[in-house]
Amino acid sequence: MKFVVKKTSNDQFRFTIVASNGQVVATSETYTRKAAALDTIASLQRNIGTAEIDDQTTTAS
Repeated sequence: MKFVVKKTSNDQFRFTIVASNGQVVATSETYTRKAAALDTIASLQRNIGTAEIDDQTTTAS
């Protein structure tokens, strides 16, 4: 996987997470500063492995 950072048409920044097969897995919100987008990427890289799964498709019986 990789993070792809792009500049939007209104001079803001957005990143996508792209799988090894080239498919976009996720798209970020837009950021007014490139540094803010890069900070978010760094945070995801540090923390994504410890993220919990909140499966809201199941119901309590």
